Amino acid sequence: MKYNIIIALLCISTSCREMKTSRTSDREIKTSNTTFKNEGNPFIKDKFTADPAPLIYNNKLYLYVGHDEYYEGQDMASGGKEFNITEWLCYSTDNMQNWTDHGSIMKPTDFDWGIGEAWASQVIEKNGIFYFYTTVQAGEPYNSKVVGVAVSDNPLGPFVDPIGKPLITDDMTSNGERGWWNDIDPTVIVDENGDGWLCWGNGTCFLAKLKPNMVELEGDIQVIDLPKFMEGPWLHYYNGYYYLTYASMGDKSEAIDYAMATSMNGQWDHKGQLTGMAENSFTIHPGIIEFNDKWYLFYHNATLSIDGINGAIGRRSVCVEEFKYNKDGTMQFVEQTKSGISNLK
Repeated sequence: MKYNIIIALLCISTSCREMKTSRTSDREIKTSNTTFKNEGNPFIKDKFTADPAPLIYNNKLYLYVGHDEYYEGQDMASGGKEFNITEWLCYSTDNMQNWTDHGSIMKPTDFDWGIGEAWASQVIEKNGIFYFYTTVQAGEPYNSKVVGVAVSDNPLGPFVDPIGKPLITDDMTSNGERGWWNDIDPTVIVDENGDGWLCWGNGTCFLAKLKPNMVELEGDIQVIDLPKFMEGPWLHYYNGYYYLTYASMGDKSEAIDYAMATSMNGQWDHKGQLTGMAENSFTIHPGIIEFNDKWYLFYHNATLSIDGINGAIGRRSVCVEEFKYNKDGTMQFVEQTKSGISNLK
Protein backbone atom coordinates (compact mmCIF):
# COMPACT_ATOMS: atom_id res chain seq x y z
CA MET A 1 0.00 0.00 0.00
CA LYS A 2 2.87 2.38 0.74
CA TYR A 3 4.17 1.74 -2.78
CA ASN A 4 0.77 2.62 -4.25
CA ILE A 5 0.63 5.84 -2.24
CA ILE A 6 4.12 6.86 -3.38
CA ILE A 7 3.27 6.18 -7.02
CA ALA A 8 -0.04 8.04 -6.72
CA LEU A 9 1.56 11.09 -5.09
CA LEU A 10 4.26 11.17 -7.73
CA CYS A 11 1.48 11.21 -10.30
CA ILE A 12 -0.22 14.08 -8.47
CA SER A 13 2.96 16.13 -8.79
CA THR A 14 3.13 15.47 -12.55
CA SER A 15 -0.12 14.59 -14.30
CA CYS A 16 -3.20 12.98 -12.79
CA ARG A 17 -4.15 11.62 -16.18
CA GLU A 18 -1.14 9.28 -16.15
CA MET A 19 -2.28 7.45 -13.04
CA LYS A 20 -3.08 3.75 -13.45
CA THR A 21 -4.06 2.98 -9.87
CA SER A 22 -7.79 3.08 -10.67
CA ARG A 23 -10.00 2.06 -13.55
CA THR A 24 -11.08 5.71 -13.80
CA SER A 25 -7.71 6.53 -15.37
CA ASP A 26 -8.98 5.35 -18.76
CA ARG A 27 -12.22 7.31 -18.55
CA GLU A 28 -12.62 10.28 -20.85
CA ILE A 29 -14.47 13.47 -20.03
CA LYS A 30 -17.93 13.18 -21.54
CA THR A 31 -20.05 16.21 -20.77
CA SER A 32 -23.32 17.45 -22.18
CA ASN A 33 -22.48 21.19 -22.18
CA THR A 34 -26.10 22.29 -22.57
CA THR A 35 -26.97 25.78 -21.34
CA PHE A 36 -29.89 27.28 -19.44
CA LYS A 37 -30.88 30.50 -17.68
CA ASN A 38 -31.52 31.00 -13.98
CA GLU A 39 -35.30 31.49 -13.73
CA GLY A 40 -35.65 31.29 -9.97
CA ASN A 41 -35.51 28.60 -7.32
CA PRO A 42 -34.99 25.77 -7.79
CA PHE A 43 -32.79 26.94 -10.65
CA ILE A 44 -31.88 23.48 -12.00
CA LYS A 45 -35.24 22.37 -13.36
CA ASP A 46 -34.65 19.32 -15.57
CA LYS A 47 -33.12 17.02 -12.93
CA PHE A 48 -33.56 16.35 -9.24
CA THR A 49 -30.34 17.53 -7.57
CA ALA A 50 -29.03 17.73 -4.00
CA ASP A 51 -26.08 18.58 -1.75
CA PRO A 52 -24.68 21.59 -3.69
CA ALA A 53 -20.94 22.28 -3.43
CA PRO A 54 -19.58 25.40 -5.18
CA LEU A 55 -15.98 25.99 -6.31
CA ILE A 56 -14.41 29.10 -7.84
CA TYR A 57 -11.65 28.62 -10.42
CA ASN A 58 -10.42 30.98 -13.14
CA ASN A 59 -13.28 33.45 -12.56
CA LYS A 60 -15.90 30.75 -13.02
CA LEU A 61 -18.18 29.12 -10.47
CA TYR A 62 -18.45 25.34 -10.68
CA LEU A 63 -21.30 23.67 -8.82
CA TYR A 64 -21.11 19.96 -7.95
CA VAL A 65 -24.33 18.18 -6.99
CA GLY A 66 -25.67 14.70 -6.43
CA HIS A 67 -28.22 13.40 -8.94
CA ASP A 68 -31.40 12.25 -7.18
CA GLU A 69 -33.17 9.77 -9.47
CA TYR A 70 -36.70 8.44 -9.17
CA TYR A 71 -37.43 4.71 -9.07
CA GLU A 72 -40.73 2.91 -8.72
CA GLY A 73 -41.52 2.25 -5.06
CA GLN A 74 -39.21 5.01 -3.84
CA ASP A 75 -41.95 6.77 -1.88
CA MET A 76 -42.53 3.64 0.21
CA ALA A 77 -38.82 3.12 0.99
CA SER A 78 -37.07 3.87 4.30
CA GLY A 79 -33.78 3.33 6.10
CA GLY A 80 -31.83 5.27 3.50
CA LYS A 81 -33.40 3.49 0.53
CA GLU A 82 -35.54 6.54 -0.16
CA PHE A 83 -32.35 8.08 -1.55
CA ASN A 84 -31.21 7.00 -5.01
CA ILE A 85 -28.26 9.26 -5.78
CA THR A 86 -26.57 7.67 -8.76
CA GLU A 87 -23.84 10.08 -9.88
CA TRP A 88 -22.25 13.48 -9.39
CA LEU A 89 -23.11 16.26 -11.85
CA CYS A 90 -21.35 19.55 -12.50
CA TYR A 91 -22.66 22.95 -13.61
CA SER A 92 -20.77 26.18 -14.23
CA THR A 93 -21.48 29.89 -14.63
CA ASP A 94 -19.69 33.19 -15.20
CA ASN A 95 -22.46 35.38 -13.80
CA MET A 96 -24.95 33.25 -11.76
CA GLN A 97 -27.62 33.83 -14.45
CA ASN A 98 -26.43 31.75 -17.40
CA TRP A 99 -25.43 28.17 -16.59
CA THR A 100 -23.76 25.29 -18.43
CA ASP A 101 -24.75 21.71 -17.62
CA HIS A 102 -21.62 19.55 -17.92
CA GLY A 103 -23.47 16.34 -17.10
CA SER A 104 -22.06 13.45 -15.09
CA ILE A 105 -18.44 13.80 -14.01
CA MET A 106 -18.12 10.78 -11.69
CA LYS A 107 -19.95 7.77 -10.26
CA PRO A 108 -19.38 5.84 -7.02
CA THR A 109 -18.25 2.77 -8.95
CA ASP A 110 -15.39 4.82 -10.42
CA PHE A 111 -13.73 3.93 -7.12
CA ASP A 112 -12.64 0.28 -7.28
CA TRP A 113 -14.04 -0.23 -3.77
CA GLY A 114 -17.28 1.76 -4.31
CA ILE A 115 -20.60 0.02 -4.93
CA GLY A 116 -23.06 2.93 -5.05
CA GLU A 117 -24.75 5.94 -3.47
CA ALA A 118 -23.28 9.25 -4.67
CA TRP A 119 -23.88 11.20 -1.48
CA ALA A 120 -22.55 14.66 -0.62
CA SER A 121 -19.18 15.84 -1.90
CA GLN A 122 -16.94 18.87 -2.29
CA VAL A 123 -14.21 19.74 -4.78
CA ILE A 124 -11.36 22.08 -3.89
CA GLU A 125 -8.28 23.21 -5.81
CA LYS A 126 -4.75 23.37 -4.46
CA ASN A 127 -1.63 24.00 -6.55
CA GLY A 128 -3.41 23.19 -9.79
CA ILE A 129 -4.84 19.87 -8.58
CA PHE A 130 -8.57 19.37 -7.96
CA TYR A 131 -9.45 17.17 -4.98
CA PHE A 132 -12.89 15.53 -5.00
CA TYR A 133 -13.89 14.50 -1.44
CA THR A 134 -17.08 12.51 -1.37
CA THR A 135 -19.38 10.05 0.38
CA VAL A 136 -19.64 6.55 -1.08
CA GLN A 137 -21.16 3.23 -0.05
CA ALA A 138 -18.16 0.90 0.07
CA GLY A 139 -18.21 -2.85 -0.48
CA GLU A 140 -16.04 -5.52 1.12
CA PRO A 141 -14.29 -5.29 3.51
CA TYR A 142 -15.83 -1.96 4.58
CA ASN A 143 -19.58 -2.47 4.04
CA SER A 144 -20.47 1.03 5.21
CA LYS A 145 -20.53 4.66 4.22
CA VAL A 146 -17.00 6.03 3.79
CA VAL A 147 -15.27 9.22 2.67
CA GLY A 148 -13.23 8.87 -0.49
CA VAL A 149 -10.95 11.25 -2.37
CA ALA A 150 -10.23 11.47 -6.09
CA VAL A 151 -7.98 13.89 -7.98
CA SER A 152 -7.77 15.54 -11.37
CA ASP A 153 -5.97 18.36 -13.16
CA ASN A 154 -9.32 19.61 -14.53
CA PRO A 155 -12.39 20.73 -12.54
CA LEU A 156 -14.50 18.54 -14.85
CA GLY A 157 -12.32 15.46 -14.42
CA PRO A 158 -11.72 12.71 -15.10
CA PHE A 159 -11.11 12.14 -11.39
CA VAL A 160 -8.99 9.19 -10.25
CA ASP A 161 -8.39 7.53 -6.89
CA PRO A 162 -4.84 8.38 -5.70
CA ILE A 163 -4.71 6.00 -2.71
CA GLY A 164 -6.75 2.98 -3.80
CA LYS A 165 -8.88 2.93 -0.65
CA PRO A 166 -11.25 5.18 1.30
CA LEU A 167 -9.76 8.11 3.19
CA ILE A 168 -12.18 7.69 6.13
CA THR A 169 -13.67 4.33 7.12
CA ASP A 170 -16.18 3.36 9.79
CA ASP A 171 -13.57 1.83 12.08
CA MET A 172 -11.76 5.18 12.36
CA THR A 173 -14.59 6.95 14.19
CA SER A 174 -16.94 6.25 17.08
CA ASN A 175 -20.34 5.27 15.76
CA GLY A 176 -22.69 7.00 18.16
CA GLU A 177 -26.42 6.85 17.56
CA ARG A 178 -26.06 7.21 13.78
CA GLY A 179 -24.13 3.94 13.47
CA TRP A 180 -22.40 2.83 10.32
CA TRP A 181 -23.34 5.86 8.22
CA ASN A 182 -21.91 8.61 10.42
CA ASP A 183 -18.92 9.07 8.07
CA ILE A 184 -20.60 11.14 5.37
CA ASP A 185 -20.74 14.68 3.95
CA PRO A 186 -17.09 15.78 3.73
CA THR A 187 -16.12 19.45 3.50
CA VAL A 188 -12.56 20.69 3.09
CA ILE A 189 -10.74 24.00 3.52
CA VAL A 190 -7.17 25.17 3.10
CA ASP A 191 -6.63 27.63 5.96
CA GLU A 192 -4.67 30.87 5.97
CA ASN A 193 -1.52 28.94 6.93
CA GLY A 194 -1.85 26.68 3.89
CA ASP A 195 -2.96 23.65 5.91
CA GLY A 196 -5.79 21.43 4.71
CA TRP A 197 -8.64 20.40 7.00
CA LEU A 198 -11.36 17.79 6.51
CA CYS A 199 -14.69 17.96 8.34
CA TRP A 200 -17.53 15.43 8.04
CA GLY A 201 -20.21 13.56 9.96
CA ASN A 202 -23.80 12.53 10.58
CA GLY A 203 -24.91 12.88 14.19
CA THR A 204 -21.30 13.61 15.19
CA CYS A 205 -19.13 16.33 13.66
CA PHE A 206 -15.57 15.16 13.00
CA LEU A 207 -12.55 17.31 12.10
CA ALA A 208 -9.04 16.26 11.04
CA LYS A 209 -5.98 17.98 9.63
CA LEU A 210 -4.73 16.78 6.26
CA LYS A 211 -1.12 16.21 5.26
CA PRO A 212 0.24 18.55 2.58
CA ASN A 213 -0.56 15.91 -0.07
CA MET A 214 -4.28 16.37 0.84
CA VAL A 215 -4.97 12.62 0.62
CA GLU A 216 -3.81 11.48 4.09
CA LEU A 217 -4.72 12.52 7.63
CA GLU A 218 -2.19 14.21 9.90
CA GLY A 219 -2.84 13.65 13.58
CA ASP A 220 -5.93 12.58 15.47
CA ILE A 221 -9.58 12.93 14.49
CA GLN A 222 -11.33 15.53 16.66
CA VAL A 223 -15.00 15.73 17.62
CA ILE A 224 -16.59 19.20 17.42
CA ASP A 225 -19.51 19.71 19.80
CA LEU A 226 -22.18 21.67 17.92
CA PRO A 227 -25.79 22.23 19.06
CA LYS A 228 -28.39 20.24 17.11
CA PHE A 229 -25.76 18.96 14.66
CA MET A 230 -27.25 16.56 12.13
CA GLU A 231 -25.03 16.39 9.02
CA GLY A 232 -23.82 18.37 6.00
CA PRO A 233 -21.01 20.55 7.41
CA TRP A 234 -19.47 23.27 5.22
CA LEU A 235 -16.26 25.20 5.97
CA HIS A 236 -15.38 28.66 4.70
CA TYR A 237 -13.29 31.69 5.69
CA TYR A 238 -14.11 35.40 5.77
CA ASN A 239 -12.34 38.42 7.23
CA GLY A 240 -10.41 36.71 10.04
CA TYR A 241 -13.01 34.07 10.91
CA TYR A 242 -13.58 30.43 10.00
CA TYR A 243 -17.19 29.36 9.63
CA LEU A 244 -18.61 25.88 10.16
CA THR A 245 -22.13 25.80 8.75
CA TYR A 246 -24.21 22.64 9.07
CA ALA A 247 -27.60 21.00 8.85
CA SER A 248 -29.21 21.25 12.30
CA MET A 249 -32.38 19.76 13.70
CA GLY A 250 -35.29 22.19 13.36
CA ASP A 251 -38.85 21.77 14.60
CA LYS A 252 -39.76 18.92 12.23
CA SER A 253 -36.92 18.78 9.72
CA GLU A 254 -33.41 20.10 9.19
CA ALA A 255 -32.50 23.80 9.21
CA ILE A 256 -29.03 25.38 8.89
CA ASP A 257 -26.98 26.64 11.85
CA TYR A 258 -23.39 27.85 12.03
CA ALA A 259 -20.43 28.38 14.34
CA MET A 260 -17.36 30.65 14.12
CA ALA A 261 -13.72 30.34 15.19
CA THR A 262 -10.54 32.38 14.80
CA SER A 263 -8.50 29.29 13.88
CA MET A 264 -9.31 25.83 12.58
CA ASN A 265 -8.11 24.17 15.79
CA GLY A 266 -9.63 26.79 18.06
CA GLN A 267 -12.91 27.11 19.93
CA TRP A 268 -16.05 26.97 17.77
CA ASP A 269 -18.75 29.36 19.00
CA HIS A 270 -22.32 28.63 17.95
CA LYS A 271 -23.97 31.69 16.43
CA GLY A 272 -27.47 30.42 15.73
CA GLN A 273 -29.55 29.71 12.68
CA LEU A 274 -28.57 30.85 9.18
CA THR A 275 -31.76 29.71 7.46
CA GLY A 276 -34.86 27.75 8.33
CA MET A 277 -36.24 24.41 7.21
CA ALA A 278 -36.35 23.60 3.50
CA GLU A 279 -39.75 23.37 1.88
CA ASN A 280 -41.01 19.78 1.43
CA SER A 281 -37.60 18.28 2.33
CA PHE A 282 -36.45 16.71 5.58
CA THR A 283 -32.80 17.36 4.66
CA ILE A 284 -30.99 20.56 3.76
CA HIS A 285 -27.34 21.00 2.81
CA PRO A 286 -25.34 24.28 2.78
CA GLY A 287 -22.71 25.35 0.27
CA ILE A 288 -21.27 28.85 0.80
CA ILE A 289 -18.96 30.85 -1.46
CA GLU A 290 -17.97 34.35 -2.58
CA PHE A 291 -18.25 35.04 -6.30
CA ASN A 292 -17.96 38.36 -8.15
CA ASP A 293 -17.90 40.25 -4.83
CA LYS A 294 -21.14 38.72 -3.56
CA TRP A 295 -21.71 35.90 -1.07
CA TYR A 296 -24.08 33.04 -1.85
CA LEU A 297 -25.76 30.25 0.08
CA PHE A 298 -26.58 27.18 -2.00
CA TYR A 299 -29.01 24.66 -0.50
CA HIS A 300 -31.72 22.25 -1.60
CA ASN A 301 -35.45 21.88 -1.05
CA ALA A 302 -37.90 19.45 -2.65
CA THR A 303 -40.35 21.67 -4.51
CA LEU A 304 -39.54 20.65 -8.09
CA SER A 305 -41.80 18.42 -10.18
CA ILE A 306 -40.53 16.74 -13.36
CA ASP A 307 -42.84 14.94 -15.80
CA GLY A 308 -45.48 14.45 -13.12
CA ILE A 309 -42.99 13.19 -10.50
CA ASN A 310 -43.13 15.42 -7.45
CA GLY A 311 -40.26 16.34 -5.18
CA ALA A 312 -39.76 14.26 -2.04
CA ILE A 313 -37.18 13.38 0.61
CA GLY A 314 -35.13 11.60 -2.07
CA ARG A 315 -35.98 13.92 -4.97
CA ARG A 316 -34.57 17.30 -4.10
CA SER A 317 -33.78 20.50 -6.01
CA VAL A 318 -30.88 22.93 -5.66
CA CYS A 319 -31.51 26.61 -4.88
CA VAL A 320 -29.36 29.68 -4.20
CA GLU A 321 -29.70 32.95 -2.26
CA GLU A 322 -27.43 35.95 -1.76
CA PHE A 323 -26.53 36.84 1.83
CA LYS A 324 -24.54 39.44 3.75
CA TYR A 325 -22.41 39.67 6.90
CA ASN A 326 -22.94 41.89 9.93
CA LYS A 327 -20.12 44.17 11.11
CA ASP A 328 -19.15 41.68 13.82
CA GLY A 329 -18.66 38.92 11.24
CA THR A 330 -21.89 37.06 11.93
CA MET A 331 -24.00 36.11 8.93
CA GLN A 332 -27.39 37.67 8.38
CA PHE A 333 -30.37 35.32 8.38
CA VAL A 334 -31.21 34.04 4.90
CA GLU A 335 -34.82 33.87 3.72
CA GLN A 336 -35.52 31.09 1.24
CA THR A 337 -37.30 32.55 -1.79
CA LYS A 338 -38.77 31.39 -5.09
CA SER A 339 -37.06 34.16 -7.04
CA GLY A 340 -33.64 33.44 -5.57
CA ILE A 341 -31.09 35.59 -7.37
CA SER A 342 -32.70 35.41 -10.81
CA ASN A 343 -33.49 39.15 -10.67
CA LEU A 344 -29.92 40.14 -9.75
CA LYS A 345 -27.37 41.41 -12.26
